Amino acid sequence: MALGPKSDIFHLDQNSKTWICSSGLPSDVTIEVGDVSFQLHKFPLVSRSKMLENLIGDSSDDEGKITFEDEKRSFAKLHDLPGGPKIFLLIAKFCYGVKLEVNSTNVVPLRCASEYLQMTEEYGEGNLIDHTESYFKVVFDTWIDTLKALESCEEMVEYAEKLDIVSRCIESLALKACTFDNGLFSGSGTESKDNPFATVIWNGIQTTSTNQDWWYDDVSKLSLHLYRRFILAVESRNLDQERIAGSLMYYAKKYLPLLGRESTFSSGNLSSSSSSSLYLNSDQKILLEEIVDLLPSQKQVVPTKLLLRLLRTAMILHCNPLCIGNLERRIGMQLDQASIEDILIPNMGYSSETLYEIDCVQRMLDHFMVAEQDQEESEVTESSFNGDNDDDDDDDDELIGKSRSLAPMTMVANLVDNYLAEVASDVNLKLEKFQSLAATVPDYARPMDDGIYRAVDIYLKAHPWLTDLDRELIIRLLDCQKLSLEASTHAAQNERLPLRFIVQVLFFEQLRLRTSVAGCLYVSDNYNSQPHLSSSMVLPESGNVQLLTTRENDRRLMAEDMRGRVSELEKECLTMKKEINKLVKTKGVSWNSLCKIFGLGLRLKSKPREGCASSNDRDRKKVPPPSRIRDVPNGKNQDEENGELVD
Repeated sequence: MALGPKSDIFHLDQNSKTWICSSGLPSDVTIEVGDVSFQLHKFPLVSRSKMLENLIGDSSDDEGKITFEDEKRSFAKLHDLPGGPKIFLLIAKFCYGVKLEVNSTNVVPLRCASEYLQMTEEYGEGNLIDHTESYFKVVFDTWIDTLKALESCEEMVEYAEKLDIVSRCIESLALKACTFDNGLFSGSGTESKDNPFATVIWNGIQTTSTNQDWWYDDVSKLSLHLYRRFILAVESRNLDQERIAGSLMYYAKKYLPLLGRESTFSSGNLSSSSSSSLYLNSDQKILLEEIVDLLPSQKQVVPTKLLLRLLRTAMILHCNPLCIGNLERRIGMQLDQASIEDILIPNMGYSSETLYEIDCVQRMLDHFMVAEQDQEESEVTESSFNGDNDDDDDDDDELIGKSRSLAPMTMVANLVDNYLAEVASDVNLKLEKFQSLAATVPDYARPMDDGIYRAVDIYLKAHPWLTDLDRELIIRLLDCQKLSLEASTHAAQNERLPLRFIVQVLFFEQLRLRTSVAGCLYVSDNYNSQPHLSSSMVLPESGNVQLLTTRENDRRLMAEDMRGRVSELEKECLTMKKEINKLVKTKGVSWNSLCKIFGLGLRLKSKPREGCASSNDRDRKKVPPPSRIRDVPNGKNQDEENGELVD
């Protein structure tokens, strides 16, 4: 049957949805594919396909797949043919000798359909199976064609998997993504040095010459199943984990609208607008769980801000506890990079007791403490295996290591104090949770206790029904010796605090002020006792005389400034003394009773000291701990009656 290479012999009847082959001979077979029928001839079909030969090559009824309306016409149904009517039309044209145009979009369905119809070389040289397989070599040469071929596998994944087409496409894409190098574009004529985002073409890849995220948007068009396999493929090829994480976050931001429209991933050029999601709300939970499972395990690859967004979205979607726990562990390992706005996660539980997820923050903080402890132990172990070094070098390394390890801990302590201050106003926040979260941070991580004092004060104000015992328990979180002057002044006038703590604050603040005054007086007296160098020096040049005169003026200014500071400290000390006397008179208790009740013994000044203290005495002028301050014996001098504190 000579039909020629023209494709206009096939005509579609729109009314009956039937393709008719106008070859001059009446058709003797009808093939039904989906809702479309094809009126064709037996000989071209059976000469190319083993399956069609078995169906329509003889007059037997093969398992009910073919019936005969008369002796001259056969009828067959191919509803499960890969690609449907569109692909079968191309196959029919191929069987009739019409030139077939194979491209990256139809090569996969043509390959699957040819395998289904068993179009092997036994039924003609250059049959469709061999023809499509040869074209795959062309497809895999370029990124775009390979991506289109992989996308076409979505509709026939089972057939494509059996023929290993999906794996070959993914491996080809992974290879191109991992071997991408910006240096390949250096000789491109389309690249402009003035435009860092100039579009370039390399091996079928259209992207920008400066960004390493050129493939993020392309692979984000894949379904979750294929996208997961692609990520696993590039990971097995040791692709940089930051680029893997960037692709995952791009995919998540594209199909999870709850993550927000703001772009914060610095290593990738994420789009600020979220496209219409391909996933329903019921499927977003599965998508998020898959994304979290694929995230690289390396620390600080994904910004903490984005991890907290994922955690908040996971709580909204009610993801499984394993997914939420995984995110909490990742955030906890880099909690020092979080901000107070990010960890204020609203409570999404059905039976919400508190306004915010206090338990979640507690678990993240526990993970951080465990990670810091493990890191410290590993550093100690590593240093123990080092060779014998110089003692001075070892001391320097130890000091450097301590400073590095305290930096993240101090940042987390500040973060926790600010978080407690934000959630302390919640009337449903239990005292046990507040104490547990505050006590998790070690004392050495807080150089000053102003932050935790502010949180405690807000909590006491929001919970006026607390008993005296509860107030005593919560005040144990504070160290009155680590409060600043402003915080101490506020605490001394805070009626919500227990009396014991107020008195301790006043005592230690006055001791601190008097110690500072004594130190300043010592410096001033020591300076006045020194002979002036200018009187005993002979300077041959006028420039040197002017220099010494300038230094002398600087010393005078320094002395005057020191006297002013001493005067201010004396005023503050007098004010503190008046506040203590006022407190004693208000509460109706004596100084001796206060000292015995709070375990604070003070030595009272009997007579003023004469002369200047030595350097050793000055070094000993430090605030003694309460346990080491002796009680004052019952004296009769006026200083004891007024309760004046001395060194």
